[in-house]
Amino acid sequence: MSKMTVSERIRQLGREGKSVSAIAEEVGVRYQHAYNVLRNAKLIATSEGAAVQTREIKQQPVLTTDILLASGFIRSAVWTLSGADEILTDMQLPRAVGVYAFAKNGIAMYVGVATMGMAKRLYFYRKPGISQRTSLRINAMIKSECGTESSIEVFTAIPADFEWNGLPVNGAAGLELGLIKHFSLPWNIRSAG
Repeated sequence: MSKMTVSERIRQLGREGKSVSAIAEEVGVRYQHAYNVLRNAKLIATSEGAAVQTREIKQQPVLTTDILLASGFIRSAVWTLSGADEILTDMQLPRAVGVYAFAKNGIAMYVGVATMGMAKRLYFYRKPGISQRTSLRINAMIKSECGTESSIEVFTAIPADFEWNGLPVNGAAGLELGLIKHFSLPWNIRSAG
């Protein structure tokens, strides 16, 4: 009989219901190592000291352009690709601070917030700087999608800021986070937790 590896032992103890801390101590590894093995095996602790359980992955709904429009977003532009591989827009984008969504075939693919103003932020998706990782990534996605003889629609919203118990709340940042948390957005990498 072969000897059990450290990772196999961690998974076994996790299935037995031991906490991550108890497993790390028993096996003689750092907490983070035990946690990562359990997470990768789809076994995570519900909280420190709680039994390790299999996590059910919740399927998020799709964000359609109908939902965006019904919620107050407006269709602001369409992006296409030129023969010279440049992203073109058919309209001037709003300059206001707000939330934007990129959609293909009626489905939102990406949502973001423009704290510097939407026209300026969206310019960087069309012509990203060399150090703008997100803009470079989304630029490549737009070019890839538009290269198949389709287009990307741009929807925008300008939510009002408000107060909560006398404290300022940024409406645009809150809307962006809410959309990312609730809907499946294939191009968004950032987890909203």
